[in-house]
Amino acid sequence: MEKNILSIENLDVTFRTNSGNIHAIRGIDLNLPRGKTVAIVGESGSGKSVTMKAVTGLLDDNSVINSGKIFYFQGGKKIDLLTLTKKELRKKINGQQISMVFQDPMTSLDPTMTIGAQITEGMFLHKKISKADAEKKAVELLKLVGINDAEKRMKNFPHQLSGGMRQRVVIAIALSCEPKVLICDEPTTALDVTIQAKILDLIKNIQEKMGLSVIYITHDLGVVAKVADFVNVMYAGKIIEVGTAEEIFYDPRHPYTWGLLSAMPDLETDDDRLYSIPGSPPNLLHEPVGDAFATRNKFAMKIDKKISPPMFRISETHFAATWLLHPDAPKVELPAELKKRIERR
Repeated sequence: MEKNILSIENLDVTFRTNSGNIHAIRGIDLNLPRGKTVAIVGESGSGKSVTMKAVTGLLDDNSVINSGKIFYFQGGKKIDLLTLTKKELRKKINGQQISMVFQDPMTSLDPTMTIGAQITEGMFLHKKISKADAEKKAVELLKLVGINDAEKRMKNFPHQLSGGMRQRVVIAIALSCEPKVLICDEPTTALDVTIQAKILDLIKNIQEKMGLSVIYITHDLGVVAKVADFVNVMYAGKIIEVGTAEEIFYDPRHPYTWGLLSAMPDLETDDDRLYSIPGSPPNLLHEPVGDAFATRNKFAMKIDKKISPPMFRISETHFAATWLLHPDAPKVELPAELKKRIERR
């Protein structure tokens, strides 16, 4: 059996706007192993959501896919999702094979339809199932996602539920046609901290029960530490470091990853101020020459402003795109405070 259930190769996406072309995704590779959880981490605008919208065919009409392949492996077959029309994706892939959970449940749910009608809608579309069986399964799904009085909730409208319950309903809808891949786009951002932890535990438990492969899109490294097997760090439309969660948290190699980890609040830090990465991400209307992170990187060298670094191999699973890993580069140590943090973990 193919090790990966989803594989993205050299994906490159541009958006046409009145101000010019935005080169949002600049040639990325990403793999989702079966039954595992992959996190895509980075600042807003780095291209995390755009990448997953390309997978599900939800890109806006002003998008242009310049190159790339997105392979979904199903029953020994290898399907390039980019060769399917939006209609074929809706009919064969979305919901049945790949489902997506968005960050704000109120924009995902129809305020004019009951919860029961919204959960069963996908079942009627994709499966030959009676109304009684669909409603029975919808009740089971609501119980699975931890909603009490499931039969009663079937008749409720979204505005009658709390934010945490609405997000659970969105997860139930995503699971209604028994997909193999679940994409979670900032699934806890709109929720308070106590509910966040419950939703993350819920997704993890469902993953184990159903054998799901999960992709998390997030900027929260606390979420990543809790759920991920593998981490892809994105910056300015490129993946600039990839590894297991342990490698990224305990042996980070890219200065941008150092910045993200240093910006996490830590009660035992010696710093009297919360660290933030200096500067701002580049405007991709004007594509940067060389390493896009160079202007914010105090370790940048002359070559960073001329040539974009390749992915250097650190281990079988760990790669980073920084010239600091070149054999001729000067040796640079981890920032002292980050080194202390890692040693304390």
